[in-house]
Amino acid sequence: MGRSFQTLSFLASSATEALAAREELVRIYGDVSPDESDVIVALGGDGFMLQTLHGTMNSGKLVYGMNRGSVGFLMNEYRTERLQDRICAAVENAFHPLQMTTANSDGSNSTALAINEVSLFRQSYQAAKLRVEVDGVVRLDELICDGLMVATPAGSTAYNLSAHGPILPLDAPLLAMTPVSAFRPRRWRGALLPNKVTVDIHILEAEKRPVNAVADNTEVKSVLHIRIAQSEHTTARILSDPDRSWSDRILAEQFED
Repeated sequence: MGRSFQTLSFLASSATEALAAREELVRIYGDVSPDESDVIVALGGDGFMLQTLHGTMNSGKLVYGMNRGSVGFLMNEYRTERLQDRICAAVENAFHPLQMTTANSDGSNSTALAINEVSLFRQSYQAAKLRVEVDGVVRLDELICDGLMVATPAGSTAYNLSAHGPILPLDAPLLAMTPVSAFRPRRWRGALLPNKVTVDIHILEAEKRPVNAVADNTEVKSVLHIRIAQSEHTTARILSDPDRSWSDRILAEQFED
């Protein structure tokens, strides 16, 4: 569906290519502050797009990315011509991130949001030992592994895929729970969960086997318990070109070599 807007704000990562692109685009289209803009144009790679989305959640701002980084899975192709027409024709994807809440060994609690995934990692040479509950039901009494993640459809093609987790269509009401180097149960390869569930992960033998938790780029050290649930009251909004929609990109990933 077409949209109308008056002002653009150009944000760039620290990469040389991104900064040069911002300078060129500001010269052509002008620039206002993010708060005053109708659309924010993010220039960089996927990490910068995630950073921008985190900074604009619940603001109502639309984010249109163009790739001036490496992979650029979340980004549109970089072109300077007819940018306003492209944005007007772009497809909007609105989604709710995951909320990670942790109880930590120092007695503190932490909360962070994840657009891609919430991950747990062993902190030392000892494998992590975890108990996994889904909606209050223990599903794994003891999982011994290097790590465990819960990924959204948006994040299913990122770290989740590299750990051999499933790719989820963007509109699938699912989450992927994927282990990293599971030792016991040896044959457990993960699970698909409804996106409305609450996942609780308890760290067993936490002093001997310390674990860190990460929500996208926010890391919490030495956690004892992690609760993961979709944040229904938080929304991020991203725009993609209709000839290369985010849904199409995720579908195409399933047929790549």
